Amino acid sequence: MKVIIFGATGMVGQGVLRECLVDPGIDRVLVVGRSPTGVRNAKLTEIIHEDFLNYSAIEAQLTGYDACFFCLGVSSIGMSEQRYRHLTYDLTLAAATTLARLNPQMVFTYVTGAGTDSTERGRRMWARIKGKTENDLLRLPFKAAYMFRPGAIQPLHGARSKTPWVQAVYAVSGPLWSVLRRISPRLVTSTEQIGRAMIRVAREGYPRRVLEMEDINSL
Repeated sequence: MKVIIFGATGMVGQGVLRECLVDPGIDRVLVVGRSPTGVRNAKLTEIIHEDFLNYSAIEAQLTGYDACFFCLGVSSIGMSEQRYRHLTYDLTLAAATTLARLNPQMVFTYVTGAGTDSTERGRRMWARIKGKTENDLLRLPFKAAYMFRPGAIQPLHGARSKTPWVQAVYAVSGPLWSVLRRISPRLVTSTEQIGRAMIRVAREGYPRRVLEMEDINSL
């Protein structure tokens, strides 16, 4: 299987990249990002790309892939609705629309979040925008698309958040995560579990297109 990863320098993306590189059934991994991952592996190719609204310059390098794991995302804290929509909806749909055209047999997997509002009418700004992003992704002509809605995530195997205060919280609470994951599988997952679950749905499919925490962990 050949896969593309967006957001491979973020915490979830780091975990997904790691699982793709150790999976013997994946023979090619392409990372598209604004900065290098710093990872060296024979299966890995990286494209440094600045304009996430326009992929015309690199379209030839985006063809022939079986799956895309889209892990690019930002926190809505302190952000206007217009800015958050641009970074969440506009950038995601620009990439997905391009990939659907180039790879109609692709499976597209999007990391969204627990509490996403599929009605697009709720009071929480981020949840409405995530909901619209999910809904419009599901309408694109991919072979299949899956929306992953994790909640609390334990970073494993060196994965780190790019947000300093979030990383500080993880560092302090680290010893508790494994315990929480065992006793609360509906509330806590890990970067490893998300990566493995994404790979599995890309290979085998899943009955539901929107996966909550329990689905992710069971996979």
